[in-house]
Amino acid sequence: MKSIIVGTDFSEGSYVALDLAVDVANRMQCDINLVWVRREKMLFTGEQMDMLTTLAKEKLQSLCEKYAPKMTSGSIHSSIISGRVSTAIAEAARRELAPMIVIGTNGASGFEKYVIGSQAARIVQDSPCPVLTMRQGYDFHKRLERIVVPLRVNVNSRQKVPPAATMAKIFGSEVHILGLLDLKEEMSALRTYIGQSIDYLEREGVPYKFEIRSYSSYSDTVLGYADEIKADLVIINTEQDRVISQFFLGTNAQQVVHKSQIPVLCIHPEDYINIAAKV
Repeated sequence: MKSIIVGTDFSEGSYVALDLAVDVANRMQCDINLVWVRREKMLFTGEQMDMLTTLAKEKLQSLCEKYAPKMTSGSIHSSIISGRVSTAIAEAARRELAPMIVIGTNGASGFEKYVIGSQAARIVQDSPCPVLTMRQGYDFHKRLERIVVPLRVNVNSRQKVPPAATMAKIFGSEVHILGLLDLKEEMSALRTYIGQSIDYLEREGVPYKFEIRSYSSYSDTVLGYADEIKADLVIINTEQDRVISQFFLGTNAQQVVHKSQIPVLCIHPEDYINIAAKV
């Protein structure tokens, strides 16, 4: 069975991410691999690093024991891996054919100084699959009712619609398409993109709404709209293919990840099919 990779630094934010990951794994019929990364270049002696690793192992075991009864469709196990955080988590995702990586994006509050939150953009860049990021304080008990899918006039924009439909069917959600108009001359093309997306959602039997807004700030417009409709998830793509995104994450995607108070699902343009859920 495939495993969702959940990165943890034992902070409150990473625990919230684990809570949501359990819900997602149960609905997608997946296992969970709870991962802690041992960073060899940290400013610790070998003895201190060994002590830290022992403590991490104990915490991972405790978390697996706590969450095992909550896994209704699969199991939860843990791994300690070494290396650069984003690279190590990406390699774990490849090994386990992960349909998704789930991470928290809060600030430093764990028992060690490196923070999963500060690594979020790098993890999204390196990931071979979609990455679900979430901030400490999100109420994961709330039903995932509304999913926001921003659409612009570019070749990759519509690739977010299939995974949005998949997530909507898993959670019984409504998809809200937000057409973002940069230039008035793009209105016709934007309406075509929205129409094609609506056709897809209707074929999949997914309820939807749509709206068009002009924008100057992509992240502010998207997150402002999400707040207005009380959305529970925003789906964005990284704006670049994997070769480019090895060097930097698109500015719009990075701002949404860092600013969003609700979960954000980040997808590389070429790997939207990796959400291999049975619905």
